[in-house]
Amino acid sequence: MPFIHVELVEGRSDEAKKQIAKDIIESVHKNANAPREHIHVIFQDMKKTDYINED
Repeated sequence: MPFIHVELVEGRSDEAKKQIAKDIIESVHKNANAPREHIHVIFQDMKKTDYINED
């Protein structure tokens, strides 16, 4: 039962997250031979102020 954790800077719509999850689930299903119904994608939205990039 794969659990995939995705951290994103806040701002993605629910629809965008659904599409990302759909793509991830399909990839894991195809490459790990895991049943789609057992694959879980968990999103964690980070505030822009919680992410620091030195660039």
